[in-house]
Amino acid sequence: MLVDDHEVVRRGIVTALDAQEGLSVVGEASSVAESQRRLPAIRPDVLVVDLQLPDGTGIDVMKTARALEPDQAILVLTSFDDDAALRESRSAGAAGLILKSARSQEILEAIRSVHAGRTIWPADRAADGPQLSVSDQRIVDLIGDGHSNREIAEELGIAEKTVKNRVTVILQTLGMQRRTQVAALVAARRRAGWK
Repeated sequence: MLVDDHEVVRRGIVTALDAQEGLSVVGEASSVAESQRRLPAIRPDVLVVDLQLPDGTGIDVMKTARALEPDQAILVLTSFDDDAALRESRSAGAAGLILKSARSQEILEAIRSVHAGRTIWPADRAADGPQLSVSDQRIVDLIGDGHSNREIAEELGIAEKTVKNRVTVILQTLGMQRRTQVAALVAARRRAGWK
C-alpha cells in the first residue's frame, strides 16, 4: 500500500511496481485519514509511506499500521534527508527510509528488502549508527536458529535476564520491534549467502 499526497509520485511508483512480477499495489491513500480508513481492510505486505501528509505525518500512519499488524513491514519514502526523519521513522517501527529522488529500481529493491525482513537506511547514516558487538551478533545468530532467551543464556553461559536486556539493545540497534524480525533478517542473510 502506498501513502503519499502527491499524485504524480504515486502514479510513477504504481506504474513501476505493477510492471514487476510478484509486486502489485493493493491500495493507495493521499492522507492520514484516508490511510486509516483503508488499512484495516487492506492489510498490505509492505506499507510505503511519505512523512509529510496534508492532515498529519507518516508517523501517524505507521502507528495505525503497527496497531493493526505489529510486524507490519514499513518503508518511508520521503524528500527529507535529515537525522530527525531517520530517528522518527526508526522509532515508529519503519524498516527503512529511501529518498524520492532515488531511481525507481532502487525503490523497488528497497520494497523487496523490507518485505524480506531487512532494514534499508541511507548508507552514510547507517555507517554512523551503532554496530553490533561480536557477542550481540552471536545472540542474533541464535535467535535466527530459533532459540529462546533461556536457551541462548545456556548456550552462552550468561543469565537469562542479560540475554533479555541484550535482545532489547539489539532490536533498538537494528531499528526493529520484534524478535521475529531479527529471525527473518538472519534467514534472508543466510539465503543470500551472508555470514
